[in-house]
Formats: sequence, C-alpha cells, structure tokens
Amino acid sequence: MSLSPIITRRTGTRFGSPSTSSRILYNVCRAMVRPVVGVAPLTYGAIRRAAILDSAAGMRIPSGIDREVIRFPDFGGGSGFDGELVRTAGSTADIRDGAVLYLHGGGFMCCGLNTHRPVVASIAKRTGLPVLHLAYRQLPYTSISGSVDDCLSAYHWLLAQGGLPEKIVFAGDSAGGFLVFATALAAAATDLAPAGLVGLSPFLDLDCTAKSAHVNARRDVIAPVSALTAIGSLGGVMPSPVDGDLAGLPPSLLIAAESEVLRVDAELMAQRLSIAGVECSLQIWDGQIHAFPAVWPSLPESRAALRDVATFIRARIA
Repeated sequence: MSLSPIITRRTGTRFGSPSTSSRILYNVCRAMVRPVVGVAPLTYGAIRRAAILDSAAGMRIPSGIDREVIRFPDFGGGSGFDGELVRTAGSTADIRDGAVLYLHGGGFMCCGLNTHRPVVASIAKRTGLPVLHLAYRQLPYTSISGSVDDCLSAYHWLLAQGGLPEKIVFAGDSAGGFLVFATALAAAATDLAPAGLVGLSPFLDLDCTAKSAHVNARRDVIAPVSALTAIGSLGGVMPSPVDGDLAGLPPSLLIAAESEVLRVDAELMAQRLSIAGVECSLQIWDGQIHAFPAVWPSLPESRAALRDVATFIRARIA
C-alpha cells in the first residue's frame, strides 16, 4: 500500500525567518567552510588528517548527563570500537524501557563521541531515555560496510541487555543517517527492525548523479557533491539504503535544510518509503546548514527540530 509522505516546511521562529544565530552560522560556513571543502581533494591522506577532528573537539561533557563507557569487541578479530551510554544525570531509565542508538555523521571518516556528545545529550534529556552513542570504525581503517557491521553489533548489544526492538529507535546525522537506514535494513532482514528511524540531513544515495544536477549542488555551504562522490568511491562496494527493500522498515522522520544538496536524498527516501507503504515525515528547514541540529544543537531552530525528534522517539517507543 502506497502512502503519501508528510512534508512540512519549517523556520523555527515565530517571525517566519531564520534566527540571527542561524544566519551567522550559514554565512560563516559559506565564507569559510565551503571554499576549503570544495577544493580539497579527498584522498586517504586527507581522510587521516580529518580524523583528528574528534580529538580537536576535546572532551566536551554537557552538564546534566551521566556517561558509561562501553567497549565493543570486533568479532572479526580486530581492535574493536568504543561507545558510551548517555543518560540524564541521576536517571534510572533502563534499556528495557526504551533506548536510542545514535550514529554520528562525518562522511564515514571523521567526528565521533566528542563532536556529537552535545546533540546526544540533548536527545537523552528531551526523551528521558538512555542513548547509546558509537565511535564506530571509519575510513580508511574499514569500509562503509564495516561501519554498518559495527552499528549492527551495537544494536545486538542493546538487545542482549534486555532491549526490545519495539523499544529502540535509531537516529543519526549525515553519514550517520546512511548507517541508520543501512543498519535497520540489515536488522529487518532478520525480523529485528527497530521501532523508528530518524535521519538528520541523511546521506542515503551513494550515486550522486541526481545531486550533481540539482540546483543545491551550487547552494550547499558545507557538503559539495565532489566530496560526496569521492566518499562513495573510497568507501567500498555498498548498496545505498534508498535502493534497499524498504517495506520492512519502521516509521521514519527525516529532517533536511532547504538549500543543502542532501535534501535530494531525504526527498528520494521519503518517496520510496511511501511507495513501500512505510510511514514517513519529512521536514524541510529554511535558512539552515547541513545537519544543523547536530552541528549546533543550541540554535533556536535546532532546539525546535530536536523537540520534534524527541516527540517522534517517545511516540514510537510508547
């Protein structure tokens, strides 16, 4: 049964225009980030240099949360990977009552627990649920499919702690959005689909042909199509989530910026989910940058978007 996706346009301010903070961030990215990212060739050397971003972010511990470090073994015999279980400070929330698996973005090559701890903390506080945040293996040390394997292992860990698929929601931004849907497809193939999926500016189609032809290929102030194309070629052979068997997936919430190029992927996934009979809501936010709720969670628009994310998560788990 085909459904129609629920598509809304959002600004997040009562005056119907982006906030001053959002406009400043947008213009800074246009002036300083896009010129650098747009011309730098994406090589394995560049990937290794980009990997220091998480260390450079420092150990940012937002107030009002507790963290439990989790060490995941690599069942393939490698070094494994880390994660942390984030809860609201003093919370006794149990994984069996509900949990979120958060998969950070960064082009499958950078960012991690430090860069994305603020958005993870925000989700934990707004939902009252424990959030498992992963430092999954990335390029060049594993392929994109290797990153998916890590995310699936973490999901199985949640289930082993007593979590139930119908009480777990996957969420992620950018490349993490790819991992959200790829991991959910792998889980659904064994009848373990989670309760819901959240994608913040998700990168869902490694084929960048449509994105290259879209007007946003010239408007996006952070993610040039050239970089997205290079990621696809360096990441190994991996099917895109938009081409998967979507019928077994749970309801989804997709959020994208109006001018970003990955809006193309969010719209395509919303269409294909609807054709597959899967409930999907898509929010298009004016005047924002790529993955704005994860990049700067304290923006007025980010706070509004994360409230919607929390409402969706609580509804799916309830």
